[in-house]
Formats: sequence, C-alpha cells, structure tokens
Amino acid sequence: MATTKAKKSVTKKTSSKKAPRKKSAVKKNAGKKNVTKKSSAKKSSAKKSAQKPASDTTPSAPVKRSQRNTKTQAQKDKDTLKAINSSASEIHRTIKKGIAPELEFPIRALSNVSYEPKVGYFELLGKTKQRSLSVNTVKTFAQTVRMMGLSKSLVETNDFATKRDAYYQSKNWGNARFKDQPESDTVMDDIEAMFSQHSISREEMRFIPDQHGGAVAGKLIVVDKDIETGEAIEIDCTKFGSGAYSVPSWVEHLKFKTKAKFVLCIETQGMFQRLASHKYWKKANCILISMGGVPTRSCRRFVRLLSESARIPVYAFTDCDPYGIANIYRTLKVGSGNAAHINQFFCVPNVRFMGLSPHDIDEFGLQKATHPLGKEDIKRAHDALKNDPFFQSHKKWQVAIKKMLKTEVRAEQQALSLHGLNFVMEEYLPRKLKAVDKFLP
Repeated sequence: MATTKAKKSVTKKTSSKKAPRKKSAVKKNAGKKNVTKKSSAKKSSAKKSAQKPASDTTPSAPVKRSQRNTKTQAQKDKDTLKAINSSASEIHRTIKKGIAPELEFPIRALSNVSYEPKVGYFELLGKTKQRSLSVNTVKTFAQTVRMMGLSKSLVETNDFATKRDAYYQSKNWGNARFKDQPESDTVMDDIEAMFSQHSISREEMRFIPDQHGGAVAGKLIVVDKDIETGEAIEIDCTKFGSGAYSVPSWVEHLKFKTKAKFVLCIETQGMFQRLASHKYWKKANCILISMGGVPTRSCRRFVRLLSESARIPVYAFTDCDPYGIANIYRTLKVGSGNAAHINQFFCVPNVRFMGLSPHDIDEFGLQKATHPLGKEDIKRAHDALKNDPFFQSHKKWQVAIKKMLKTEVRAEQQALSLHGLNFVMEEYLPRKLKAVDKFLP
C-alpha cells in the first residue's frame, strides 16, 4: 500500500491488530506521527487467538469458494489493473503536493500471524513496515514502481514473466536496474504483499514461478485452454502411461472434471511413482499428486482449486519427521509465516494428515526401519510446539510430536517397504482409509 506522509522514516512497525481483509492501496496522512500503542482490545484478542488453548473439537475449516475464485479471468485482470493504477496515481498526486509518498507492506513472519481453525489458515495480524521516498530509498522506491509498471504491461498484453525474466527486464531501467536476482525477488515479494490486501496474488499480476507444480495421476480430467485460440483442451490424467500430468506454473484458468473419492498428496516422488505405476488410483478411485517436498505455489494452488471444484476430501501422506509434518504438511494446510500474505490463496484448509505418524511406527511394526532424530529435527519439533500457532491449536498434534521426541526416531514413507514393496498399497493405505476419523487435523 502506498501511504502519504511527510515523515522520512524508512521502516517502522505498527500495532498488532488483525489486518483487515481489504485496504486502500494508497492513503494519506496529514503529517501526524504514527505512534504504536501497546495494548488495545483487538491486539489482546489477536494474541490470544494466536496462542489459544489447544483443542481438537473444532473440525477443519470447510473450503469455501471465495468471491475472487468465481470471477472470470477478465474480471480478475480488471481488478488487478485498477489496484495498480490507483496506487500509482496516488503516488503521483502526493509527490505533486510536495509530500514524500510512502509504501506500506505487511510484515511477513510467524510472529505476525494468528490461526483460527474455523478460518483454516494463518492470517496476518497488523504489523507493517513502510518504505518512504527519500534520498536513501529513491532507488528501491523507483524499482518498486517500475515493477508495478511491468505487471500492468503484462496484464494488458495477456503475457507473463518469471522472476528471472523480471530481473533481466530491469536492465532496461537505467539506474533503477537490479544488481542481482535476490534484490529483484525482494521487491517482487513486497509488491505481492502490498496487493494481497486487495486479494491479488503474484500470479494474477502475471509473475509466475520458475519451477513446475508437481505431478498428477488418476481419475481427473484437467480442462486447459489453447494459448493462441482459447479453445478448451481436456487432459485425461489416467492416460500418461508411465509418466504423469505436470502441473503448470499458471493454474488460475484450469477447470476440473472428476468422480474420484479423494485426493492424496504425496511427499516423495518415489512413493508417487510406485502408486502411479501400479495404478493405485484405479483401485482406490482417487487422484494422486506428487508434492516433491514442500509443495510449490502452483502445486498448492492447483490442489486448492481442485478441492473447491470437486468438493472431495484431501489427504496428505508424508515422512514421519518434523520436516514432513511442520514444514511440508503445515505449509500445505495453513500456509507459512513468511508467506502469510498469500495463505488465503495457496493453502488447503480441508486437508487431513493420513501419515506416516509416530503412532504408525508402532501400529505397522516399523521400528527396525527408523532413523535417529538429528539435531535439526529436534530443534524443528521443539520450535513447532513452542512457536507455531497451528500446532498450539491442536492437542492431538502436540501429543504426536512429543511422542516423536520421546522415542527420538523418525521414519520415511519408504520404510513401509520393510514388509514388502507393495505393502503400502495392499495393507497400509487400505487400513488407514478405513479409519479416516483418526487422521490428524
């Protein structure tokens, strides 16, 4: 958001009130100092929400079709251009008045989020930082405005750019050009955070990731469109032989047709390949999705759109270790602190954790196939219990993580091969699916 102030402060924190759903991208301040107040009723409420007593009585939030998701691409483009033009116009008007304009961004950190099970994902509180136009910030400010201009051009011409493309585009910006890729990425992330308050994601600003979004196999038809003609193209995810459908970087325009019973999101490519090669999706009437570790933005958005469209359960199948649970699963379900400004678009609130869980190690006799927890594992587990609002809100997860710390072992998905290469399909998955109500939240 662009804010107008006479003050030349570059970075400053505001109070921790929960961020509103939608704010004007640019606002004026008649020169008054912005004072941070220590405690208000809303701030107190927000903090209690972030660290509320654990409870598992609240079911996972149902996936709701947001108003933005029901809009056509043309309507979304119109909203994006309106937000960019409004911000740029206010910057121009402010400068003409002889006042230094100021851009305002939400702080992206776990300390600036709250979690409510009924909402289903990490929400921003109210802490922000400002970027004022001054002698010291003129280059970064100019880069921010130029990046906004590039986005406007991409939307108007129905084109896109990767992060790397945007970096090289800046070489035409004279003294405002980026010195290196990280500098460009930071500005792009700030712009996305700024416009996320208008429910506009980076992809809708036509900046797309460089990486693909995972692999898909099973009872699903993806309805894409020809880039040149706009003609609909139906892609049958059961007809890729030994391969799989690759989720594209841009997924907003995709539609889905399926009669599958559930979606299974799998951490490792190796496990996905085994299930896909043996057509487990046919036996279980499901859709298999390979996350390949922490799922990319496009993978998470694909699963979110699919879950909203098909209205079927989504289950996660990861390694039984702090990384699989506190990074991969948590990011898929509720998002992360660093990307809190986009959680509303890129998380899947209705996903449930199938396994592997610490309980599964005992239940399926995997003790001989475990590995000791490393120092980083132990640190990550303690951090989840101490600082993560999601795990603090679910007692069942606290019990599971404490059990892992007590036994001091972890297990990979492939540990199920201890009982035979196809044990996962013949025993593990069928037994787990008979007790869905016991899945972790």
